[in-house]
Amino acid sequence: MTDVDMFTAFDTNAAGRRTGRTPRWALGCATGPVEPARTISVVPHPDESAVRAALATVNDPEIRKPITELNMIESVSVGDDGSVAVTVLLTISGCPMKEQLTREVTSAVNTVDGVSSVQVTLGVMDDAQRTALRQQLRGDAPVNEIPFAQPGSRTRVYAVASGKGGVGKSSVTVNLAVALAARGLSVGVLDADIYGFSVPRMLGVTGKPTQVEQMILPPIAHGVKVISIGMFTPGNTAVVWRGPMLHRALQQFLADVFWGELDVLLMDLPPGTGDIAISVAQLVPSAELLVVTTPQLAAREVAERAGSIALQTHQQIVGVVENMSWLELPDGSRMELFGSGGGQAVADALAASTGTKVPLLGQIPIDQRVREGGDSGAPILLTDADAPAARALAAIADALAKRQHSLVGRSLGLAPATH
Repeated sequence: MTDVDMFTAFDTNAAGRRTGRTPRWALGCATGPVEPARTISVVPHPDESAVRAALATVNDPEIRKPITELNMIESVSVGDDGSVAVTVLLTISGCPMKEQLTREVTSAVNTVDGVSSVQVTLGVMDDAQRTALRQQLRGDAPVNEIPFAQPGSRTRVYAVASGKGGVGKSSVTVNLAVALAARGLSVGVLDADIYGFSVPRMLGVTGKPTQVEQMILPPIAHGVKVISIGMFTPGNTAVVWRGPMLHRALQQFLADVFWGELDVLLMDLPPGTGDIAISVAQLVPSAELLVVTTPQLAAREVAERAGSIALQTHQQIVGVVENMSWLELPDGSRMELFGSGGGQAVADALAASTGTKVPLLGQIPIDQRVREGGDSGAPILLTDADAPAARALAAIADALAKRQHSLVGRSLGLAPATH
């Protein structure tokens, strides 16, 4: 092979002289086919720290804190093939949220680059781990301490009261709770109507609370933490208790339930001015009364009596809600089935008797969708937010959300000046 065979082209200058030689293979003229350059793909190997960072985005469904922060991750292992195995410790073996937790852990780990498969194994905390968890959540607070009664509590507590039954107090309570939660607030509902509990059905709660040591984790529905005696009674069993038992049940719901850092706690009281109303004033002095009535005279009179308990308990009345104010007809007119003006009359009477400003927070029209939502566990604010009743409830929730914290029962941190 001559030198010319190896080179097929020469660069020439203006005079036609050769100035250099270009190899045949550089011109793509080599004999035989030319193979394309190969691209080697490098699959990233999942990093354990990245996996743990992904797990930190998963909250325990009941406690609403990251499972990594709660020390629920027992182990994480990453295989050479990208497989990841995670062992999660449940608070109890029968944890009602274990399937949801498994799904969320699997989904979070799958977002890490290089993960080919995820295996989640569920274990159970031992007694020492549960004790540590309770201490982590409750701190050094005494077992029977009610957090909402402490001077530093930032939770607004509204005790929803009525003079008589059948005015829609529970419907108002659950819809306000859902509306406040939708505004980004942390909300809890305590069903204090021990004899006539109905909140679990109205919020669609079917699960049972989880108990960790002496701490009760409440179920969560529509973003609202809920506790009720109905979660502890089989079927539709009636509760037959005297006053001291009612007081003790209310105290346990307030102290033993892990509510977390609530912005608002709504307490659905039984109608009237009985034991529970008195116990609420004793256990949570900062609780404010929200009085629900209908326009009719009979409801107005007993609502005034229910609100006047504030004179004896030194509680503040946040306002009055008039429910079932009218029925809107297809032609746009209103039929006032229960009369008119009852809510404003109650507000004026309570303002006069207490010497404080008691506003009428809103009037809620009759709407069968409110009843349907209560029966199905889907409040109207979630199913039909544009309904007139839903808009009225949303406006009341806005008024409650914008309120400043009450100073009732709070230490002002003042000391007498020394001279």
